[in-house]
Amino acid sequence: MWDAIADTPVDGLTVLVRDGRIAAVAHDLPTGPDTDVIEMPGCTLLPGLIDCHVHLLDESAETAPSAYQTLTAVPVLRALLHSGFTTVRDLGSAHLPLNVSLRTALEDGLIQGPRIIAAPNILSPRGGHGDKQPDLALRYGHQIGTLAEGVDELRRAVREQSRAGADWIKFAGGGGFSSPVDSPTSTAYSRVEMHTIVSTAADLGLPCAAHVFSDNAVLRAVMAGVRSVEHGCFATTTTYQEMERAGTFLVATHYAQTYFLDRLDDDTFWDSSMTTTRRNYREHAEALREGLQRPARTNVKAAFGTDAGMFPHAENWHEFPTMLAHGYTPLRALRAATCVAAELLHRPDLGVITSGATADLVALEGDPFTDITATHRARYVLQQGRLITERPARTSTRPHPGRP
Repeated sequence: MWDAIADTPVDGLTVLVRDGRIAAVAHDLPTGPDTDVIEMPGCTLLPGLIDCHVHLLDESAETAPSAYQTLTAVPVLRALLHSGFTTVRDLGSAHLPLNVSLRTALEDGLIQGPRIIAAPNILSPRGGHGDKQPDLALRYGHQIGTLAEGVDELRRAVREQSRAGADWIKFAGGGGFSSPVDSPTSTAYSRVEMHTIVSTAADLGLPCAAHVFSDNAVLRAVMAGVRSVEHGCFATTTTYQEMERAGTFLVATHYAQTYFLDRLDDDTFWDSSMTTTRRNYREHAEALREGLQRPARTNVKAAFGTDAGMFPHAENWHEFPTMLAHGYTPLRALRAATCVAAELLHRPDLGVITSGATADLVALEGDPFTDITATHRARYVLQQGRLITERPARTSTRPHPGRP
């Protein structure tokens, strides 16, 4: 068992769960006649995994009816939970706050999946990363996105997100690789505008996550007081030092970047709708590959996040080996998805196996400290003490043939 506090797993421990919480952790705990016992030979027990950057709703379906959009997330949620992810932070879609409804449905037991920490939408300036169909605005005056700029518009937009049920506020502080107008090296909001977003959110008790890639945009977001930087791939060492001083978390989404970089020369992968994305990845490939190696050489608080939804959700686990390929140790990568992620989300009851913590647990076949692909082999999953998944042992524990 690994509690996310120690540096290595400990053999032979027993975890007692009562009323959805961890009641005790010790060797040779006595069991009463009414105790259900689950033996987990050959497994490593960890806190339930946390993905701090997902998009549960299919972006390609954003113009489909809202009921259909919502239903596309139901199988995704189930698959995430059964693969060991017991909590996710969904960082919004362009228009409707559908993830808030999904969060409520999960809390009410209507559907099965990880608990959702929700930023309803991504705030963006017009012409920014969240302006999804600027050509429609130019031709017909119809905007797709949660678009706002200037102090008054941004205050109103943040308050509307709060009214919609936000746990977090997300904004596009810079461009992205798939942006139809701007580029990943651009900065979208002024210093005054970023401070307006963060301070208005803080007044409402809401933390902020900033989608930013360029060094200038990252530094501006950190100075504005965001709690997490999403992506940040072009940040310099000096900016990471500022993040360390400010206590800002980094959610670098390593696999989402390599997912596209590794396919740049595969013509069968790219269709006509991805022309801009491919061009941007080609243009910035060298700087991006170099930038992905940089954070592991710093002491910035790295939280696990995948940007799943930009690639298939079944591949979330690939973030772990990709982090190792970019210089992280197994310990730091696993903490990123447990105790550090919980700290980012202000949820000290998650991400650890200690007395009093929420009983979110995943038992992986094998030892992820020696074989990180064990993160793809969840045999048992418990959420708030309820057994969700119980799979038989595989005939072989050789590494899964996924991309390292």
